[in-house]
Amino acid sequence: MSAPRMLRVLLLLLATPGCCTQRWEPCSDLRPLDLLAEALPPDGTGGAVRTVQVHGASGLQLPAASARAWSFPASRLFFRCGLFPAEFSIVVTLKAPSLPPKKNEYLLTVVAEERDALLLGLRYSSTQLHFLFLSEDAAGAWQTRVSFRSPGLMDSQWHTLVLAVSEGSFSLVVDCGLPVDIMADVPFPAALSVRGARFFIGSRRRTKGLFTGLVRQLVLLPGSDATPRLCPSRNAQLAELSIPQVLQGKPDDKEVLKCPHEADMKVTLGSRPLCTKAQEAKFWFNAARKELHLCVGGQWVSVLAGRAKLDYLEEHQRLPTGSETLGLEVFGIPGVGLFVAAAHRKATSAIYKWTDGKFVSYQSIRTHQAQSWRHFTIGRKIFLAVANFGPDEKGQEFSVIYKWSHRKLKFTPYQRIATHSARDWEAFEVDGEHFLAVANHREGDNHNINSVIYKWSPRARLFEANQTIATSGAYDWEFFRVGPYSFLVVANTFNGTSTRVHSHLYIWLLGSFRLFQSFLTFGAADWEVFRIRDRVFLAVANSHSYDVETQLRNDSYTINSVIYELNVTAQAFVKFQDVPTCSALDWEFFSVGEDHFLVVANSFDGDSFSVNSIVYRWQGYEGFVAVHSLPTFGCRDWEAFDTTAGSYLIYSSAKEPLSRVLRLRTS
Repeated sequence: MSAPRMLRVLLLLLATPGCCTQRWEPCSDLRPLDLLAEALPPDGTGGAVRTVQVHGASGLQLPAASARAWSFPASRLFFRCGLFPAEFSIVVTLKAPSLPPKKNEYLLTVVAEERDALLLGLRYSSTQLHFLFLSEDAAGAWQTRVSFRSPGLMDSQWHTLVLAVSEGSFSLVVDCGLPVDIMADVPFPAALSVRGARFFIGSRRRTKGLFTGLVRQLVLLPGSDATPRLCPSRNAQLAELSIPQVLQGKPDDKEVLKCPHEADMKVTLGSRPLCTKAQEAKFWFNAARKELHLCVGGQWVSVLAGRAKLDYLEEHQRLPTGSETLGLEVFGIPGVGLFVAAAHRKATSAIYKWTDGKFVSYQSIRTHQAQSWRHFTIGRKIFLAVANFGPDEKGQEFSVIYKWSHRKLKFTPYQRIATHSARDWEAFEVDGEHFLAVANHREGDNHNINSVIYKWSPRARLFEANQTIATSGAYDWEFFRVGPYSFLVVANTFNGTSTRVHSHLYIWLLGSFRLFQSFLTFGAADWEVFRIRDRVFLAVANSHSYDVETQLRNDSYTINSVIYELNVTAQAFVKFQDVPTCSALDWEFFSVGEDHFLVVANSFDGDSFSVNSIVYRWQGYEGFVAVHSLPTFGCRDWEAFDTTAGSYLIYSSAKEPLSRVLRLRTS
């Protein structure tokens, strides 16, 4: 706190009758104040209060019958004087329910009871988190609202929020991620009187706007920002400052608050079922691999994995492709099966279906020097987009989006989009809206052109141009999220004179992507983002070092690719490890049991395309260590996939019409 601000607070406190003695003291303790513990009924009369356990953590479900049941007088906390602290932070750990548009629910309010005035409040909607407070001057009183856009709370997961307030500065941190800072025109009051006020947990003194989710932690920390006390954390979504005793373990018979622990566990045995809405929050046990999976958001998430160990890889299938293959995309269609789309250099690309333990030809699609495929869904619609590098017979350049026909059981053309030597598509969702980003590599001999982000129009039912980003020989896009933040990183390969160019990471802010960080790369061909526990990594595949002055040398293909790790404190990705590679074109991350692996597509060493691609295993402090050397020929792309029979890798070759499926043998 600055000296002038401290002086103002001291004068206000001294002017308050009965507030202070000759020695100044804060209105409350400066320790964390557990608001949940204060609100818990002391005699167990609040029978509607329940503890519910979800994803391994317990939370309180607030009583719907009476909003007043979860409240307490402000004087219980501010016992020395009736002023709310001028600087403070609020820590909330919650599992928020999904809300319809325009509906709000309160997490916390402080209400002056006699005049029913909201002095301070924290509420959220489907798109925003709002902090409210009462401002007063000689002209009167009004309510100020500070809003944070889309903190991403309604995903059926636990989240920990830290709201820090200091004068006109308001900062929100979600799951120990990057802070969102707002400088408001109206500062928080230096002397907000809370005499005769009450704290209401999960409501605004009435049933309308009552919080219907689970709350695990609600703490007021006067005088400071709680973020350094919580972050970094190994489990950022459940970072703890102070939680009530009743949530720290199962209550025993001597405790006055009786909170039943609930569990609704349904387990499916046998072959892998579809993870549909009907299966949501249900379990599937894979007896063959001794693994327990939970259906969450349409995907089976491993919650108890058998301690399998990767012993070796063996060739499972040689897949003739009829052409050199530049990209692979493995995907599933519910109720139909597992597929791989192969981007062929020649005029026809192919889709293969997993049948009786192998891929067999399923559908042929006319393409033009296809580079990659991208599978994505919008609601019930299933799409597949191809990036065409070459022009068609009329000299026109365009890439095509195909839509799955449930009647024909095939993909049919849906939309054509003009592109320029397209290398890659990336599909993603931000704030409930769907996007496609194309990597335009060059236009004629000009590599310094715009790549385009398209946005799905629900009205037109088409993708429309939304944002352009300047790129240099763009080769790949990769989208990922960290907490509530959305990122998009591009692999820039060549600027017309050199492969020594910067690739850029962008962050989604206020409706568009803004530059966040730049990386010096050398012919970057691929980005791969992956997580190991609570650590976030970003690996770039550098293909070669070239500029017009030095020309190409044989050793210019044998260069380091780089793995970066997110440093939350520095708010940037920092170099974690250099990995020697031979014209690397792709990274693929996969896991076996509790072990994590990276496989690199080494394509050329300066003399030959017969180059071993390497599998690296995560070994903690040592980083990634080479454990398997796989003979490959012009390796272009790796994809990992699982079936009920086991786990596999498939790689494509840009130099021969043959892809190979490798089976992971475990013990």
